[in-house]
Amino acid sequence: MTALVVYESMYGSTKAIAEAIGEGLAPVGPVRVLEISALAAAPGGRTISPQIDLLVVGAPTHAFGLSRPNTRQDAAADAPEGKVISDGKGLREWLAEISLPLGGTRFAAFDTKVVRPALPGSAAKGAHKALVRMGGRPVVDPRSFGVHGKNGGLVDGELQAAGEWGSALARLVGAGVK
Repeated sequence: MTALVVYESMYGSTKAIAEAIGEGLAPVGPVRVLEISALAAAPGGRTISPQIDLLVVGAPTHAFGLSRPNTRQDAAADAPEGKVISDGKGLREWLAEISLPLGGTRFAAFDTKVVRPALPGSAAKGAHKALVRMGGRPVVDPRSFGVHGKNGGLVDGELQAAGEWGSALARLVGAGVK
């Protein structure tokens, strides 16, 4: 099984979750974990290869959904030294530009989301809907991982949960979930 994990991250929590998911997927085949700006700028970064058995996408939840240029600017303004990890294109824009192979690609979507106060909305649900519209085939429902406040870090146990989720995805895709 070949997997591609694509993430957008502001302060590092979503990046850490993406890396843990990649580690969970790794025992069953090659996995690439890539930050969205780097992938979007790379040659072929707008086409998902038919050799990808599983596409996993993730982003922080901003203003009840996927980030926009203005919410990323707000995040950068709140960041130490004004620097965030994903300072270019976001997952929303990348999803609007990519193409999936004929027959679709199996995928899973995740996000990081503030646990208190509990707010509605989910970047993962937005990404999930976009990929379904393109003909993608979901393997599981969207998944959220909790963070403490805007830049408060991950809730205890979420990195382990992300690795376990990656392992579960590998088993599902390896078992031929359609």
